[in-house]
Amino acid sequence: MTDPLTDGTDAAALVAALTARGQTVATAESLTAGLFAATIAGVPGASLVLRGGLVVYATDLKAALAGVDQRVLDGDGPVAASTARELALGAAHRCGADWGVGLTGVAGPDQQDGRPVGTVFLGIAGPDGVHISDLDLRGDRWAIRSAAVRTAVSTLLARVLGST
Repeated sequence: MTDPLTDGTDAAALVAALTARGQTVATAESLTAGLFAATIAGVPGASLVLRGGLVVYATDLKAALAGVDQRVLDGDGPVAASTARELALGAAHRCGADWGVGLTGVAGPDQQDGRPVGTVFLGIAGPDGVHISDLDLRGDRWAIRSAAVRTAVSTLLARVLGST
C-alpha cells in the first residue's frame, strides 16, 4: 500500500541523504500547514532527520513562532519571497536544524493580498545559504499544496546532495 503523502515524492531519498550526512531539517509552513513535515515523517527513519515543524498559518504566528520580522510582514506581506526566506531561517534556528524549509503562498479559492491563487514561495536555508523559489502552481487547493510539497522535497534533496 502506498502512502498518499510520500507517493510521488523524493521523500525517502531525502531522508536517506540527510541520514547519510548526519544532517537535520525543520519546517515553518503556512499554506501547506505541516504537510511537508508530515511527508518526511511518513518515511521510515525520519526521526533521525526531522527536528520539527512550525505551522504558521496565521500571519501573526509567522512572527511569533517562526521569527519573521514584523517589518517584512508589514512591508512585503505574508506571501512573499522575503517571508519565505525568514520562515526557512526561523525554522532552522528555532528547531536547531541544519536545514530549514519555509513555505508560504495562496492555495485558493481566492487571491490574497493581490497575489493570485497558485503563487507559492519556497525558502530553503542551509549550510550554503538561503535559496528562494517563486512557484506558479495550478489546480485546486490540494493540488497546489501537494505540488508545493513535492517541489520543496525535490529542491531540498538537490541542495543536500549538492552540499557535499
